[in-house]
Amino acid sequence: MIRCLFLMSLLVQAYLAKSGGDGGKGGGGQPAKPAAPPRKWPTLSGFPPLIVARGGFSGLFPESTALANNLALQLRYTDVALLCSLQLTKDSIGICLTDIRLDNSTNIAEIFPKDSKTYKINGHDVKGWFAKDFSSQVILNNVSMVQSILSRPSAFDNQLAIATVDEVKNSKPPLLWLNVQYDSFYSANKLSMSDYIEKTMGFQGISYISSPEIGFLKNMKKKAPKETNLIFTFLGQDEVEPTEKKKYGDILKDLNAIKDFASGIVVPKEFIWPVDANNYLEKHTTLVADAHKAGLEVYASGFANDAIISHNYSFDPTNEFLQFVNQPDTIVDGLLTDFSPIASNAIACFANNDTKREKQVDTLIITHNGASGIYPGCTDLAYEQAVNDGADIIDCSVQLSKDGVAFCSDSADLTGDTTAMPTFMSKSSLIPEVQKDKGVFSFDLTWAEIQSLKPQMFSPFGQRTGCYRNPAAKNKGKFMTLSDFLGFAKSKAVQGVLINIENAAYLASKKGLDIIETVNKALKNASLDKVQVMILSDDSSVLSKFKGDKDYKRLLHFKETISAVTKSAAGEIKKYADGIVVYRSSLIVVNDGSFTKAKTNVLKEMHAANISVYVSIMRNEFVAIPFDFYADPTMELATFVVELDVDGFITEFPATANRYLRSSCVDMNAEVAILPAQVGALLEEIPASTLTPERPPSPPLDVKDIVDPPLPPVTPVSAEGSKSPLGPPGAPAPAPSSGMAVAANFGVCVAAFMALGLLLSMEH
Repeated sequence: MIRCLFLMSLLVQAYLAKSGGDGGKGGGGQPAKPAAPPRKWPTLSGFPPLIVARGGFSGLFPESTALANNLALQLRYTDVALLCSLQLTKDSIGICLTDIRLDNSTNIAEIFPKDSKTYKINGHDVKGWFAKDFSSQVILNNVSMVQSILSRPSAFDNQLAIATVDEVKNSKPPLLWLNVQYDSFYSANKLSMSDYIEKTMGFQGISYISSPEIGFLKNMKKKAPKETNLIFTFLGQDEVEPTEKKKYGDILKDLNAIKDFASGIVVPKEFIWPVDANNYLEKHTTLVADAHKAGLEVYASGFANDAIISHNYSFDPTNEFLQFVNQPDTIVDGLLTDFSPIASNAIACFANNDTKREKQVDTLIITHNGASGIYPGCTDLAYEQAVNDGADIIDCSVQLSKDGVAFCSDSADLTGDTTAMPTFMSKSSLIPEVQKDKGVFSFDLTWAEIQSLKPQMFSPFGQRTGCYRNPAAKNKGKFMTLSDFLGFAKSKAVQGVLINIENAAYLASKKGLDIIETVNKALKNASLDKVQVMILSDDSSVLSKFKGDKDYKRLLHFKETISAVTKSAAGEIKKYADGIVVYRSSLIVVNDGSFTKAKTNVLKEMHAANISVYVSIMRNEFVAIPFDFYADPTMELATFVVELDVDGFITEFPATANRYLRSSCVDMNAEVAILPAQVGALLEEIPASTLTPERPPSPPLDVKDIVDPPLPPVTPVSAEGSKSPLGPPGAPAPAPSSGMAVAANFGVCVAAFMALGLLLSMEH
């Protein structure tokens, strides 16, 4: 417990230190409540929507524990209420747990394996361990909390005690919210929730009391002081309310009747913004407007950064929060969330934020296959979306068809991003120089054959986690030739283009294709006088071919994680490149448990050598984000900007980066700022016994890892497909290109394996 309390202090102090020690507003270590709202909000109070922290910061720590509650209160820029879901022990002591079954969020089943029971609750038989069957002393002295949701860190399991209501109240939240979910059950078992609240607590410090039971709220209406708000909680539309035996969907039709015993309602977020069977938003209901007309506040529940949300939000939890605070007809009075700091940031930083304002920092937004998180990569739709979403640089990974047509596609293997596999399965082959798996390769198909295919949305985490990207656009869009891509970039007046060149040696020696000359010719013909051209390659010899083009910026791509860089290696890179592209793990080390561990020296050494550093690949899916970033892509971006000062992001979701970089909250000296994670702070306080054994670190980058062999000459291929010999019989094939000499056999697939490794490490 001492270590955990120290962790809380460490995190809060580090967080607040970035904003001058006062949380960015007010004094006393946390933002002060403003004397008046900065603008008149269309909530009933006129203030910004209230953030209701369900169990404190329960998205990271077990609910309602000291860590969860204190961090929820400290990491905020708007008003936050702590929500405690009240359960009663055998001796009528209040504890805070959402699920009435203690075994879902504690280790009680391990401590008392024979003490489970079955009770009838709201018409259903429920088996488990229940607070009412144990005295408070037995529970508090023997039982510890565990994380109840598998996607969340288990590292704090069995370390934190169950919180009593008194302990939550003693954390001095500005607003305390008691949720009473099971009054009927406790009353039937001779325990009184109303007596506990009235006689034991005396209503002291309670700002809100919510319940899905009308009878309980009517009883409270007679006893509660006026300053205590009574809130009616709606469960599912077809579930039956215990007192009046009506379906909640039917009760919802008479909001004026609710006003007789409550001042507001809590509803699942889908009651306001329904989703269809395919998980897309439907037209919003009139619930918020109708409730406000009846004088009822509306609180939306069910927000969690690590849940599968509507495809309309592009896996970005801030987008979802803003849907409920920016849309005029659906602005709610409060949000119930497990990730209160991110909800608070959304309101303080992005509500009605103007994304057309100038970027606040020079960090570049570079796409990865266009806006490939929204549309199939490298299609006209992905590039159009990227421009609309504020990308500075759009990218084209150049591939060549058998007949020499240059076009944009993430990989020479077309099986991942097109429908090539069912159509051209007979042409699949294994080419170790390109990748270790079989594939259908662009250079084995004519352009006409490639055009007969359809694009295909790539979801890097879909199969294992259900995080599928925009299925409605699965096969939408058109392939773009390199010349069409360059013409598009010129017409849209983008800041720049990034041209990625791979497999040049293989194409020249085995296929008779000169990708260097093809790219050069296309660039010259496009006349991109006002467009910055970046040339990216994992082959130093390819970059050497562009050394004479002073208007081009050359970037060396490292496809393996780098743990460190020597000064001599940085100096060697400078001979070939103006910048490097590295994976996130080359800048911030992440352990197998998905906690950040430390910053590497890569960025420091590169900047010292005047080499720009671009981090890749930024993705919104929570399964790709270490726990330190709170399942929030914006916080991850902030960490790379503020803590590391990267020169740019390579992202599949440019809109997320654009919104952040154009917000005033990117400025650490502003009144409100998106503060970065403190790299390694969480990991330092986790007992080593709970962590999985560490894999050895990747080797440091050295000079020998940088220089690739010269490119071979282009060897013509006969009409029958045979090629002229490169030299005497038995002469070795050209050495494969690589950002590190041993990387050729992995090439294109390394990014996918890294993402999969991170995903697996998050499954505890």
